[in-house]
Amino acid sequence: MYYPIDEKTAQIAHNMNSYRTFQEGKETAEYREAVDAAFALAAERKKYVDPLHHKKIDALANAYARQLAAWKNKHFSIESRYPSVMIAGPARFNNYKKEKQNNARAAHWKAYDKIKGLLAKIESTGTGGISADDPDALAKLKGKLESLERNHAEMKAINAYYHKYKTLDGCPGLTEEMRRALERYQHLGFIPTYKLSYNLAEIKRVKQRIEELERRAEKPLQGWTFEGGTVDANASDNRLQIFFDAKPDETTRSALKSRGFKWSPRAGAWQRQLTNNAIHAAREILQAS
Repeated sequence: MYYPIDEKTAQIAHNMNSYRTFQEGKETAEYREAVDAAFALAAERKKYVDPLHHKKIDALANAYARQLAAWKNKHFSIESRYPSVMIAGPARFNNYKKEKQNNARAAHWKAYDKIKGLLAKIESTGTGGISADDPDALAKLKGKLESLERNHAEMKAINAYYHKYKTLDGCPGLTEEMRRALERYQHLGFIPTYKLSYNLAEIKRVKQRIEELERRAEKPLQGWTFEGGTVDANASDNRLQIFFDAKPDETTRSALKSRGFKWSPRAGAWQRQLTNNAIHAAREILQAS
């Protein structure tokens, strides 16, 4: 889980920039603390997503550990290239060498943003959409809804406990892994309001999708015939397909494209995902043509 930190180069970099005594092992300890927090976040994420996502989450956490170690070691290498003016002294200070070091430092810090982005990927893994053409879509959506509601209730309880006692010590059901994952939100009151709002919005969206699929199961969407072709509600492919007897004119083709329909050579039809909105769009386009 951990990767080696070059403490020797870290000490050189420290001495190039400070008169203070170098604390041996400090960089390794800070690195391991960051990695522990990433793996705690991964463990927390895995509690709320389908097991098929667990391997990806573990891979992201390991990538974070590996890339952070590589980044820190290169950081030490850059910082050890040339001393600060305080250490070198103004008389012997080489501005050209320092400028090269500053440019390398600035470029290297940009790479750090990508490493931090791995934490966001860990947190978002498994939250993507579930396609309606998945035969298990309804069951998966209900499982996702249960997980979202449980997660939301836990976050509300943690927030309430922290706001009441100003500490998480003794918070019921809070594991050490959960604590480490939540510590990055401490300055915001632990669970930021925007995360709670997002959860509520996502819960509402998933409920609506469940209702839509249940309605569709009870009353499947139907196609129809129009002058110049047919519309097929292809449930097996989860596509609304428009078959024209002849190639539609440019105005109709533009209207189809603007409303999300795409030409499928394989099907020989203009199609988009099978939804009530697709039905409405098709009727409006065909009535206008």
